[in-house]
Amino acid sequence: MALPLPSSLSPSKVTSFKDCALAFRLSVIDRLPEPPSPHAAKGTLVHRALELLMWEEDPAGRTLEAARAKLERAVPEILDGDEYRGLPWAQGEREAFVADAATLLEHYFQLEDPTAVHVIGTELRMSVQLGSLRLSGIIDRLDLGADGELVVTDYKTGRAPTANYEQSRLGGVQFYAFLCEQVLGRRPARVQLLHLREPLSISTSPSDQSIRGLQQQTRAIWSAVEQACAREDFRPKPGRLCDYCAYHDLCPAVGGDLSLLPGRIPIAPEQTAVAS
Repeated sequence: MALPLPSSLSPSKVTSFKDCALAFRLSVIDRLPEPPSPHAAKGTLVHRALELLMWEEDPAGRTLEAARAKLERAVPEILDGDEYRGLPWAQGEREAFVADAATLLEHYFQLEDPTAVHVIGTELRMSVQLGSLRLSGIIDRLDLGADGELVVTDYKTGRAPTANYEQSRLGGVQFYAFLCEQVLGRRPARVQLLHLREPLSISTSPSDQSIRGLQQQTRAIWSAVEQACAREDFRPKPGRLCDYCAYHDLCPAVGGDLSLLPGRIPIAPEQTAVAS
């Protein structure tokens, strides 16, 4: 029996199918909830503090002291909210967690001058139709540059990936440029990743060629998803991302058992790798 197609995909989920088809299926099609993680909580916390800084302060008021105050406000909102209040904290861990988030905010100020940023929107939800696929995403921040052009900014709180993997991350941000072009009628002149951990800023300018290539790649991935759903054939792809996966108990590539998923047929042993 064929699996149902997802009604829409985010840019990150498009990428996740390439990373591991089985993890994609369990998350997007079977909709198995992933347990809240400190890593995700930290990203949400820092994003929220920066969002408050950009919207509640005039440009001249976007100081490091103001950012620390926004973080203090965001801590109970995020860590005591419904999504993350169940995180287990050993003695002193929550305090160290918040202190590290404050360090990431300090690093942000090394990457750009927030008093010079003209913010148009933050956490912007956009959605477009690409053939039979509905592509939806949330843009961290959309700015108007000094030259009057649009700029997409994406904050990253984890470690910056290797140079090879960075291209896929920039490709994800270019998805947001495509969404802006389709929804707003204007292509951003620049998209940038602000890696707060290092800190490191990486930017690129979307072109006709890059947008066209992105559309072609997305259509190809969507076609592969359709075929995988029709055949009920989503294979795991063991690799370094396995360390961060929440589905080990179901994944045959790491000793799990997919039959633990109600109503599903286990993957055969010969299907525990993806052809390159």
